[in-house]
Amino acid sequence: MITLHHLEASRSFRIIWLLEELELSYQIERHERHPETMRAQSSLKAIHPLGKAPVLCDNGFTLIESGAIIEYLLNRYDNRGLRPPVCSEDYLRYSQWMHFAEGSLMPSGLLSLVLSKMANARVPFFARSIVKKTVNSTLDSFVIPDLNVKLDYLDTELGNTGWFCGSHFSAADIQMGFALQVLHGRGLVADNLLNIKAFLEAIRLRPAYQRAKEKAGLLTLSLPGKNESPEPTVAQPAEEAATSVPADETR
Repeated sequence: MITLHHLEASRSFRIIWLLEELELSYQIERHERHPETMRAQSSLKAIHPLGKAPVLCDNGFTLIESGAIIEYLLNRYDNRGLRPPVCSEDYLRYSQWMHFAEGSLMPSGLLSLVLSKMANARVPFFARSIVKKTVNSTLDSFVIPDLNVKLDYLDTELGNTGWFCGSHFSAADIQMGFALQVLHGRGLVADNLLNIKAFLEAIRLRPAYQRAKEKAGLLTLSLPGKNESPEPTVAQPAEEAATSVPADETR
């Protein structure tokens, strides 16, 4: 049995989503965040010394890093064609976006989150205005402009087919979709980025995404004074609603 060690508002959502897309049997072991530091509590370090999610256990092997876990699951279990053939042009795009998500996009979002938390941190009164001014200046002059350049680029790319890898949904859309959903949840995706908005709506309509969201919980950590931006309401077909049953912790 595949076991996924899951932490709410973490990259382990990608793995739950992929497992649902592949319709595999698996179980979720949930771990809590510390209420003050928001880091994973000690139970996750008992599984892996880094104490970070996701952690996948399968066939006696323990694997970390969402990108590596995605490749492992595709290598072993992909029966849905979620990765293009290696010799195809689509595979080059697939490989590019699998790396872009964590190499370029997520670091910008993380830097924005860290600086936003610094701007709202408790500091001595005499230093408060200095810290806030410095942080906001860094955000406005570097972090947000850099992120906007990347988002504009992604919006243009998605205008071609609506997906990141040719005309079909692939695991690259899971890798990139999570990153874009996190940025959207923090209010960092501008309303004029219509192709990104359409992409996010398309992935939210996928039954596997909806099942994963139900099992995973929050995708982003809220900032002081801010809440996660709401997702569009996805209407469930009447016939499906009549026959659906609550998702269990295992499939």
